[in-house]
Parts: sequence; C-alpha cells; structure tokens
Amino acid sequence: MDKKQALEVVTQLRQSSPKRNFIQAVDLIVNLQDLDFKKPDHQIDFYVVLPHGTGKKKRIAAFVDVDMIDEAKSVCDTVISLTQFDDYAKDKKKIKKLAKNHDYFIAQSTIMSKIASTFGRILGPRNKMPNPKAGCVVASKSNIKPVYDRLQKTIRVLARNKPLVQLCIAREDMSDEQIADNLYFVYDQLIHHLPKEKNNIKSIFIKTTMGKAVKVEV
Repeated sequence: MDKKQALEVVTQLRQSSPKRNFIQAVDLIVNLQDLDFKKPDHQIDFYVVLPHGTGKKKRIAAFVDVDMIDEAKSVCDTVISLTQFDDYAKDKKKIKKLAKNHDYFIAQSTIMSKIASTFGRILGPRNKMPNPKAGCVVASKSNIKPVYDRLQKTIRVLARNKPLVQLCIAREDMSDEQIADNLYFVYDQLIHHLPKEKNNIKSIFIKTTMGKAVKVEV
C-alpha cells in the first residue's frame, strides 16, 4: 500500500458508509498470519504518533510527587499526588473509575515503584500503566506540556495474544487526506515491526463505527 492507494480506500469508505447522527470513528483492522506469540520478537506492542491524531481528545492523568503538582495541574486533566495514594489503595472502585475515564497516565519516575504497588493491579491488565515507550515516565521537574501534546496524537498498536490489530485511526469529520495519512503511517510502522514484514499480513480493512468494512489490497 502506498499513499495514493490509502487515499483511494478512504474515498471508497466515504461512499460505502451512510451518514449517521453522530460522528463515527474510523477503525483499522489488520489480520496477521505466521506469528508465534511465544516468541518475544513476534509480539506486537509499540506506540505511533499519528500525523493528525485520531480527532478525539485524550484524557490524561498524572501521578506526581509534591514537587510536580503545580506543573501537572497546569497541563493534565487529572492529577493524583503521592499523598493521595493511600486513599486510592483502600478503594479499588476508585482506581477502576480512574482507569475507565483516562486514556493515558503520566508518571514521575521517582515514584514509579509506589505507582506500581498502588495502581498496578488495576491499570496493568488494562494496558494503562505509565509506559516509557510512550514517553509517559518523566523525570522530576520536567516540562509535561510536550508529553501531553504528543500523547494526544499517540495510539498503541498491540497484538500479543491473537493475530489481530484493531484500533481507531481517525474520525469521519477529518479530511480524506488526513485519514489517508494516518492509515498509511500506521501501516508503514506496523510492517516494520513484523518479523516477515508484509508477509505477516493476511488482510487489512478500514471501517466506520456503523459502516461496512472496506478491504485494503496489499
């Protein structure tokens, strides 16, 4: 697939997707083949900073010590200071609600062990622990704004248990060119993370939330 083909597929998607009374997401679905997930190099888990974001605002929380509370509050949607950890440790429902309401978590590196012990059992299985691969673990006195802005355009590409990647890459109110750019960029990144590159791809589709899937010829 090249950028021209990506744009043609987006045009087909527009034609096959009836208008709804809400703005639909545009999902990418990739069926993989010839992978052995027992091998670490066959497991797919990486982050992509999309050229145009997904069109949806990401809610981002921060776990910080007292010296970074003001910086975090000036940027993030929610701030959980170290002094609040004991309250969360006593209430798992509170942690579950926190996980449900946020897309990413930024963590101050000096308190990572305490974050793991307090929140790890809930955030871990949901793939929401602060991840260094996404730049979510920051040093003390860091400027959080660039991290927050980058995470607004960041998606996680994950396939560790079954040969399927499915993720939102855009919204239908974005331009065809923007959707096509995001589609091609994710595809290009994915094939470079696969051991046999294009040969590990069985099929690719894109679809809107309520629309029919459109096949992408590879």
